[in-house]
Amino acid sequence: MPTQADTIKGTTTDVLIIGAGLAGLMAALRLAPKTVTLLSKGPLGQEASSTWAQGGISAALDPADSPANHLADTLAVAGGIADEDVASLVTDLGPERIRDLIDLGVIFDHDDKGLSLSREAAHSHRRVVHANGDSTGKEVMRVLQLRVKEAAHITVLENAEALDLLCQNKQVFGASLLQDNQVLTVTAEATVIATGGIGQIYSATTNPFAACGDGLAMAARAGARLKDLEFVQFHPTAIDVEATPRPLATEALRGDGAWLVNETGKRFMQDEHPLAELAPRDVVARGIWQQIQKGHRCYLDCRKSIGDVFPENFPTVYAHCKNHGIDPVNDLIPVVPAAHYHMGGIETDNRGRTKLKRLWACGEVACTGLHGANRLASNSLLEALVFAPLVSKDICDSLADNAVRSKPKIKIPESAYARAYTKPDEENISELQTLNYRHIGLCRDEKGLKMLLKELDRIELEVPHASARLRNIMTVSRLIAATALERQESRGGHYRLDYPASNPQYQHHSTIDLSDVIKNTATGTTNTAMKLAS
Repeated sequence: MPTQADTIKGTTTDVLIIGAGLAGLMAALRLAPKTVTLLSKGPLGQEASSTWAQGGISAALDPADSPANHLADTLAVAGGIADEDVASLVTDLGPERIRDLIDLGVIFDHDDKGLSLSREAAHSHRRVVHANGDSTGKEVMRVLQLRVKEAAHITVLENAEALDLLCQNKQVFGASLLQDNQVLTVTAEATVIATGGIGQIYSATTNPFAACGDGLAMAARAGARLKDLEFVQFHPTAIDVEATPRPLATEALRGDGAWLVNETGKRFMQDEHPLAELAPRDVVARGIWQQIQKGHRCYLDCRKSIGDVFPENFPTVYAHCKNHGIDPVNDLIPVVPAAHYHMGGIETDNRGRTKLKRLWACGEVACTGLHGANRLASNSLLEALVFAPLVSKDICDSLADNAVRSKPKIKIPESAYARAYTKPDEENISELQTLNYRHIGLCRDEKGLKMLLKELDRIELEVPHASARLRNIMTVSRLIAATALERQESRGGHYRLDYPASNPQYQHHSTIDLSDVIKNTATGTTNTAMKLAS
């Protein structure tokens, strides 16, 4: 293994963006003429959750709709803790951002009225735009990647895995990374974390391999404040086949009338919620989970509602099904809830600023307050589209207001340097993913959460030099378990079997620093010093 005595190559840029999904690409494009270095964990676009997005992007584009209606729907499912000002900002800017994508070259589906708009779960109007039926993310990312490759101000580093932020005096000056088995540094006047979600900390997820919470963990170790971490959304209808990640059966199937049934053919969501299959995602996911706990298997029945047009209208889902021997035109589609989206993340303001100077965050890794305890379907890509340009503008304004200063030389700790060359701990990661699905998944309780925290202590002792991936998964798992333990109620994507009702005392955001958890772990206490922000 190389040692730090070897020269670590470094480069300098105006702005470093860690993550190359929709948020990262859009932010990079809007930063011209500032020089941008963009880190992609794999080949550009291939490791981004945005590419996998099927459901679409929501915006009030229909004359019968309005941003006010979109705002009301967003707040209605958010468990009473969404930031209304942020939600209003996002829903107001939604139509403009869709037009921006069209101007860039994105081709959305059309009908005889213009843009084809669909209605999805908990939306009061048809307001979700799609591309190629269920390939919206793929089309948007296709265009953004082309524009990024054309942009002279952007340098893309592919197969580059960020290791840690370079910090001094609560300021961020870039990051260390691993590329081609070599540790590098990128120093920058401004750093943006846009690494996406955390789905890969669970054994069942719709997220790609890269989505293991690394940006969240890096920010936590650097001292950023984190917000609403306990709220994790499970997509109700991942296709229940042997695959990692699980293929997604888009919400639009239920929007077009598909039913959820068990193996006896009984529709069960009518007993769970007045909106039945179109209820908020957390309700639908728990409805399926409860059926599974009773020994049933659950299925999507698309045979009557969609039938012969399935291959044309939903080519991505159709291909997934056929690859696993399922014909959705004639067969039921087996489904299971899978980790899909994290409402929590790095706390940011309405410009994407974090607690740490010179560090911004946007996309799923950020917590703006838009989603509260539960995200409205198809609001995720919208949030990234709205905030990426706001982040870029704020960075440009900030760099214009402040003279460029010399950046300090920050030594990479020897332990972190060695960790970069540690082989992946696949067995430990698999064990932890299963533990997480069981204890910080759809349903939690005090016994299970405390058990998970003890198991994390054990793994940490057994694997003192964990790989970067295992280390990040352990960090995120501990933070979620700690915040879930403190929130002694059920709300949105956080459901406690021992506290099944919502409690007005907890109708607030939660915030936490990693230092709180580390201190309490050291003293053996369970109080995580989680703050309820009123």
